[in-house]
Amino acid sequence: MAASAQPTAEKQTREALQRIATLNPRINAVIAVDPTALDQARALDRIRRARGPLFGMPILIKDNIETDGPLPTTAGSLALADNVTHRDAPLVARLRAAGAVIVGKTNLSEWANIRSNNSISGWSAVGGQTRNPHALNRNPCGSSSGSGSAVAAGMVPAAIGTETDGSITCPAAINGIVGFKPTVGLVSRTHVVPISHSQDTPGPMTRTVRDAALVLNAITGTDAADPATADADAHRADYAAGLRPDALRGVRIGVMRFASGFGTNEALGAALSVLRAQGATLVDINELQGRQEMGRNEHAVLIAELKQDMNAYLATLPQSVRSRTLADLIAFNRAHADEELALFGQELFEQAEATHGYDDAYRHARETSLRLAGREGIDKLLHDNNVVALVGPTMPPAWPIDAVNGDQISGGGAGNLAAIAGYPHLTVPMGTVRGLPVGLSFIGARWDDARILALGYAYEQASHRIATPRFVNSIEETPEIARHLRPHGHSAPPASRRGARARR
Repeated sequence: MAASAQPTAEKQTREALQRIATLNPRINAVIAVDPTALDQARALDRIRRARGPLFGMPILIKDNIETDGPLPTTAGSLALADNVTHRDAPLVARLRAAGAVIVGKTNLSEWANIRSNNSISGWSAVGGQTRNPHALNRNPCGSSSGSGSAVAAGMVPAAIGTETDGSITCPAAINGIVGFKPTVGLVSRTHVVPISHSQDTPGPMTRTVRDAALVLNAITGTDAADPATADADAHRADYAAGLRPDALRGVRIGVMRFASGFGTNEALGAALSVLRAQGATLVDINELQGRQEMGRNEHAVLIAELKQDMNAYLATLPQSVRSRTLADLIAFNRAHADEELALFGQELFEQAEATHGYDDAYRHARETSLRLAGREGIDKLLHDNNVVALVGPTMPPAWPIDAVNGDQISGGGAGNLAAIAGYPHLTVPMGTVRGLPVGLSFIGARWDDARILALGYAYEQASHRIATPRFVNSIEETPEIARHLRPHGHSAPPASRRGARARR
């Protein structure tokens, strides 16, 4: 499209703001709208030359990523309600330089779901509960729940999420969109509320793989303030230019049967048929040793790094933020228990506070989890099976929002391998289960981001499995499900007979 035929940035932004105003009351995905959004757009429209590749694209930012302007960065917690830093995270500055308009911040699982194992994904004290636009009583997954729900609902074409383990790919899959967790170190984490410097990374959440590649083009790069990104410039590529519809032809791909099931077998079978039809050779991988040991050691790593990284981040905040350490956050939550702790506790915070820095136990845990996920995990699976990537179902379909029991998840794929190893992981819509979206994961070697995106793009172009949200109150109310929940064929027994049966 010629530049003159492009809609103005102001028009794109106004339309996005209108969609947010219309849809957000139903799904509660946006925690705050940026009051400078239209000013940003008008400033872009005044530029007649050198329009960026994302010109006018309205983008939402997860509210654990700092943006310049009047909005606080809260991580969903009331403790950070006054956290107005007036600074852009480097990834946000890169988006602005590429011509994007930051229209607001998205809700998230509070503290990116690291406060409690009994949490309700998509809930924060600041933002309340985000809902899945495919069925409003279903969970949007987390922690980038608002980003996934907003893009799925059509509010914006792209949002930024963050992942430590599953927080981009799970909400993307469950909301029926594309989510990409890059290689750790490709995108800066500076001015992002942390959990773990070993595993944290921001990434794009979009409707299409091409949009994910365009956004990734903008946000990658070395940042002197984030040592993990030292090699980013050496490995960055034009991810959009590398997308080809024939990228699956002649490649060998491993199917992670060891991480499949949980209601997704039919959708996975259809996806594998598409991969074969596009020329891929599929190799079944039935076993992976050490997953439980890997998970135990990952937990020890995250808990130790949470305390150190959070304390370092809080120390950089304005004096208006009174919580300066993790211990302060724990005390704040106790003092505001009615707002913060009414639904679930903060036992993970408390475990983190009890750690003792990067001691021998921490170092052993990091070496073990990284080895089992990387060298003896993904690397070994790729090498031993002579494949270039791994595929499998990302997550089960969305579970109901449950304020009594918290998240009730029936299973999960192998995304934790990529999270712990720090390797790229793409999820692309794979179809639906009873009307609820599920995703297909593509996982590859470190720095193999471009190839993973290309493989996912080729699958997307051939499969066309995107699901359109219906905003129903529950899947059980849809005609295709409701008719099976009603009695058929025989009238109900008389009350007296029902009672007799109940007493037997």
